[in-house]
Amino acid sequence: MIVVMKAGATAAEIGAVVSRVEAIGLNPHPIVGTERTVVAVVGDERPVDPESFQVMAGVEKVMIVLHPFKLASRDTKSENTVISLNGTQIGGPRLVLMAGPCSVEDRQQLMETAFAVKEAGATILRGGAYKPRTSPYSFQGLGLKGLELLAEAREATGLRIVTEVMTPEAVPLVSQYADILQLGARNMQNYGLLHAVGEAQKPVLLKRGMMSTVEELLMSAEYILSHGNYRVMLCERGIRTFERYTRNTFDLSAVPVLKQLSHLPVIADPSHGTGRWELVASMSKAAVAAGADGLIIEVHPHPEQAVSDGAQSLKPEKFAALVTELRRVAQAVDRTL
Repeated sequence: MIVVMKAGATAAEIGAVVSRVEAIGLNPHPIVGTERTVVAVVGDERPVDPESFQVMAGVEKVMIVLHPFKLASRDTKSENTVISLNGTQIGGPRLVLMAGPCSVEDRQQLMETAFAVKEAGATILRGGAYKPRTSPYSFQGLGLKGLELLAEAREATGLRIVTEVMTPEAVPLVSQYADILQLGARNMQNYGLLHAVGEAQKPVLLKRGMMSTVEELLMSAEYILSHGNYRVMLCERGIRTFERYTRNTFDLSAVPVLKQLSHLPVIADPSHGTGRWELVASMSKAAVAAGADGLIIEVHPHPEQAVSDGAQSLKPEKFAALVTELRRVAQAVDRTL
């Protein structure tokens, strides 16, 4: 249920609605829009009489939200959520580029990549300090040393940092270094981790699970939003199907579907979505045309030497050429880059 306040409703009137929601044992989430405030009511609403809110001062109407993802739904918030990050706006008219290596390997590799992607037009540096891998014998990341190198790269370039956090216990440490906490596909339904990043109140990049539906992705986002952390980005990164030619099947249709259902920014990951560097450019342009608010792309100066995901990583010069093409696509759909 959402309680839509009248335009110009006073702080006292909004506060009275919030207090009444709390009094009946439910959780209020006031969402301030450009024209009016909406109070989202979360919890078991079965014993609630909507009419008891309808008659309160300052209330315009009461609506029942049919989707199970209440806070992520456009029924609750019709306008797009825009996340501000040190001058970068994620979800607005300007597309956001996140780029960098799959894994932080050493200082030289990270710095070379960071300066290259910044020069090409990226504003956020991606890089894994902790890497969940299928095999326990594969490279697992540099851990704290990787976080320290990412912080050094941010200081040197001015790029913001997005990196993965894998456990609830690691959230405080990673939050000290990262500007955006990434939850990987394997952790999309790690409920303890979802609660932890919600409580951390840091921007979150939530990747779709490799065998998860769009609704399951939105319900995972709901866990984070339920803690009052509304700075959540949804990421389409490909799903597992019977197709073997690509690493994953990049679900391009998920981009407009998510934009239709939710007000949260949508980021596309064509690197994991295809697993092949020669397909990344085509899927990047397609994602922008489909309505994505940004891209997260793997870039490595020497992909043939990469300790992880070299086959899907662009060389810096290929990334720069792609950015030039993306500017034309963005302009065609009334966006900027």
